[in-house]
Amino acid sequence: MARTIAIIGALDEEVALIAKALDGVEHDRAASLDVARGTVVTNAGESVTVVATVGGMGLVNAAATTQHLIGTYKPDAVVFSGIAGNLNTHLHINDVVLGGTLRYLDTDMRLVGQWKPGTAEHPVEEFHSDEHLLALADEALTAAGITHITGIIASGNYFVDTDAQVRKVVHDTGADAVEMEGAAVAQVAARNDVPALVIRALSDNADTDYEVFREFDISEYADTAARLAVDIVRRL
Repeated sequence: MARTIAIIGALDEEVALIAKALDGVEHDRAASLDVARGTVVTNAGESVTVVATVGGMGLVNAAATTQHLIGTYKPDAVVFSGIAGNLNTHLHINDVVLGGTLRYLDTDMRLVGQWKPGTAEHPVEEFHSDEHLLALADEALTAAGITHITGIIASGNYFVDTDAQVRKVVHDTGADAVEMEGAAVAQVAARNDVPALVIRALSDNADTDYEVFREFDISEYADTAARLAVDIVRRL
């Protein structure tokens, strides 16, 4: 049976570019999502089905999108790409953090860590991207000449844009990057026993007011993210 990979993007432009790289594209509309569905041939000659859509901002939207894709298309893996605020002084804008570890900013994991029925005795404090997918992403990013690390990404339902917030996030989570969706994608994927990969390009240094951030032109990121996502699938 042919494999299926689900890709969740941050931007309409990104998903549109992914769709252009697929063969036989069709669009499914459900759960307020426009899902592009087509195939791509891997470097090994295997035809893989790809379903791609924009996830929406925030933990709930990300979780709902991930569950919809898993429940509807039964993917063998979920790849989530987007942008994040940089918390690592050794990294710069447009560098990439791969989510080796995903942690919540504002969540009491003593309760939420009971993420599957029957796990009350062994709650988790964090989630992780799949090791094989991380290796493929590392290969793709290296080939593209993009500076990257495998690190910690923190996710929460608020925009981090002050020095005080940055200090608190770094103190509480040790994160290299901060955003609003990745941990939810990783948690839902883990709950469904589906390997996941979270990729975050650094768009700012978590010191930009949201109203200013909204004015940024991130169309160039969309092109890079789309090419990376397709390249990772081709390396499967």
